[in-house]
Amino acid sequence: MRHLVLIICILAMSVPALHCQDKDGMIMHYFVDESGDTIFMADLDPVYKVARRKGKQWRKYYRLVHNFAKAYPYALLAEEKLHEADSTITAGAFNRREKNRYINILQKELFDTFEKPLKNLTISQGKLLLRLIDRQTGITSYEIIKDYKGKAAAGFWQGIARIFGSDMKKPYDPQGEDKQTEELVELYNKGEFNKTYRSIFGKNPPEPIVHSRLEVRQK
Repeated sequence: MRHLVLIICILAMSVPALHCQDKDGMIMHYFVDESGDTIFMADLDPVYKVARRKGKQWRKYYRLVHNFAKAYPYALLAEEKLHEADSTITAGAFNRREKNRYINILQKELFDTFEKPLKNLTISQGKLLLRLIDRQTGITSYEIIKDYKGKAAAGFWQGIARIFGSDMKKPYDPQGEDKQTEELVELYNKGEFNKTYRSIFGKNPPEPIVHSRLEVRQK
């Protein structure tokens, strides 16, 4: 969230005070203090403080940044597709049979399009993707499968996830376990993620195979 901060503009005598502009070219509000100085105000982007790391912590963070670049596009797509499915089902007032038919058609389309690229994710990237889907949709992967495919299907995939050390029922925790991931989401939403990736790997992250309308343009 943007916050209001005070900044002082030092103006040449030949430049009228009312012509002071911020970084976007907008005229800035101002007030005159008791000493007669003109103080201007402008909106600045928030600054996110990233924890200092060293040794193994840095290597772990590098892996997280790399895995995030691979997984987050799919999380955005999951959010987009889930909203589309909910809107279609609600607008169509489907009965149970019609709903199941629509979900089966949607599932086939998703598998045909994304099965191969998703199989190229590592186990770590797949686990991160489950966390990010929870973050983007507000519900766990287990609940999504249960709502759309039933409790038995959700239980089956939860069992598979547990084999690989993941838990589809565990909610995203931005203040705890997922704090570093949340930092990357915030950087992404500011359009700053690619800059962070370049500072570590010396190049832009790989172009995602899939794209979502929810993507934020990166600098």
